[in-house]
Amino acid sequence: MPDVDPAAEYLIISTSLRAASLSRVMAEALQKDYEQLGARIRYIDLREYVLPLCDGEAAYAHPHVATLSGWIEAARVVIIATAVYNYDANAAAKNMIELTGDSWENKVVGFLCAAGGMSSYMSIMSLANSLMLDFRCLIIPRFVYATRTEFGPGPAPGDKVAPRIRQLAEVSTQIRHGPL
Repeated sequence: MPDVDPAAEYLIISTSLRAASLSRVMAEALQKDYEQLGARIRYIDLREYVLPLCDGEAAYAHPHVATLSGWIEAARVVIIATAVYNYDANAAAKNMIELTGDSWENKVVGFLCAAGGMSSYMSIMSLANSLMLDFRCLIIPRFVYATRTEFGPGPAPGDKVAPRIRQLAEVSTQIRHGPL
């Protein structure tokens, strides 16, 4: 999916590396909702920006790390679309955050989470807490969590998920946040 605006205020990052990703389906739906709201957005699919594993050393010099860091730093709101595996955000999302570190300072951050079952509902909190405490991010409490049973054909967000994605778009455009 192409970039929408080079000076994007809203950044959507699809972190799933799986071809049939439901979190990506939600990210694409959020992109459409932002477009309808007239928001200046950029959509990033991590499959197009292969990142090295964070080694605490040379990985930071990778060109994709610099590109992603710049886009994150330029955005006011960052929405992370992630799969939930083993009661946590996927490894690609966590690796990206480790690599892009300080670019997250003082961002408004929201989440779109796709999981296999409802028992992982609170799993995103470890990542949210890290962003909040390490980088002083303001976490949008209205995150979207959905299981595969909540998607329709195509797949597309079902009748219960689509309004929650729209609410995340609306809430994130209303929040104003400055340096703490």
